[in-house]
Amino acid sequence: MKIRLALLLTLIFSIASTVPSSAAGDRYALVIGNAKYPDADVPLKEPVNDARDVADELKRDGFTVEIGENLTGDGMRRALERLYGKIRPGSVVLIFFSGFGIQSNRQSYMIPVDAQIWSEADVRHDGVSLETVLGEVNGRGAGVKIALIDASRRNPYERRFRTFSAGLAPVIAPNGTLVMYSAALSSVISDSGGDHSLFVQELLKEIRVPDLMAEETLNRTRVGVTRASRGEQVPWISSSLAEDFSFIPGAGGTRPANEVAKLAPPASPPPVPPPPAAVGTPSRVEVPTPPAPPRVEVPTPSQQVAPPPPVEKPASDAPTQVALADDPTIKSLTAKLDANPDDANALYRRGQVYASKGAYDLAIKDFDNTIRLNPKDVEALNNRCWTRAVVGDLPAALKDCNEALRLRPNFVDALDSRGLVNLKSGSTKNAITDFDAALKINPRLTSSLYGRGLAKQRSGSISEGNVDIANAKAMDPNIAQEFEGYGVR
Repeated sequence: MKIRLALLLTLIFSIASTVPSSAAGDRYALVIGNAKYPDADVPLKEPVNDARDVADELKRDGFTVEIGENLTGDGMRRALERLYGKIRPGSVVLIFFSGFGIQSNRQSYMIPVDAQIWSEADVRHDGVSLETVLGEVNGRGAGVKIALIDASRRNPYERRFRTFSAGLAPVIAPNGTLVMYSAALSSVISDSGGDHSLFVQELLKEIRVPDLMAEETLNRTRVGVTRASRGEQVPWISSSLAEDFSFIPGAGGTRPANEVAKLAPPASPPPVPPPPAAVGTPSRVEVPTPPAPPRVEVPTPSQQVAPPPPVEKPASDAPTQVALADDPTIKSLTAKLDANPDDANALYRRGQVYASKGAYDLAIKDFDNTIRLNPKDVEALNNRCWTRAVVGDLPAALKDCNEALRLRPNFVDALDSRGLVNLKSGSTKNAITDFDAALKINPRLTSSLYGRGLAKQRSGSISEGNVDIANAKAMDPNIAQEFEGYGVR
């Protein structure tokens, strides 16, 4: 229900004139999700969904993105050649890979879906070396190289070797490179069984926070994954960036203060032993695991809104358009819209910035225009649903969320937003159903857990509601303050 700030690695494109060096260059991304490996017992659930989420974020924010799903060896090599051909001196190049990975001879290999691997030599023959890819990208003149590798999975190949090393190896990368693995070196993790990986969920959440250098963004991701997994999964980071690089330069203040505080790790969490070869050591936080949500059917769009309780109103005074006109991000996006009033991406991003600053009427106007240009923009529909819910326009908010869910069934953000609509309207049973459905998809979604707790309390299930609220507060001590900002107390 939080404003879905799709500012991934972002707003750089729209404000390129204000940022220095390679941060202002062209940005290219190759995003690969490999799930259907014939040697695996069943297809992986996470890689394709995660790749699509990452690609959608990057496309919306100005990256030139190629996405590949279930690529063979030839398919991966062709995609890489196309990427190499686009690179110009100073470009920013990002590679995301989700699938199976294997280390061999102290190098990490990304595995195509058609790899025939029966010995360690086959890894080097059929796999794609991460070091080789980064070296080629660097040789083409890229200024900043970023590799995000979610491939530390138990795979069906390594057990065929007489001797092998599990997981991925440290990468020897050229200067100006930032690499992150979803787990520690030489360790493997099992998929959660859900539709999205914990690593990508935390990565996308943290990368949207403005005013952070890239290393800090990934450090916060590692802390989030470590905390959410209760220390069982600790991502690995390697950086050789030769200059400061921020995913969202010049976008100061584009996320509400309570959300920035919410995403920050606790100041003094209890320590845990350091993982091998990690860059900095995240602290372990013992977080109660939320109870598994029951299996429910996603509510149909026919839900009706009950009259809203009069006590729940947003508290803050909205800033005016004049007051926000000099904000550098808004100013840049407004300039783009002056040049092209039908720039849907600029309208959507400016709407997000307005909403994050509490200028809800201005945000709704921009989302209106975004949806006018593309009635099937589910992200804009969800954001308008959330914004309308905050200001108390609940019937219109419900209509937006229902439409978003019709276009994208099981869209977790829209389920979470619709839960807020129903909670504020007094439709507690519908709110519980929505929050249950969101938690079924993402059991660690704190806003849905807290919202479900409030809805249970209001429906008379006091003890069950208290458990949800206690678990949500243990995961995020600022969650109650966040809901107060939505007008829910």
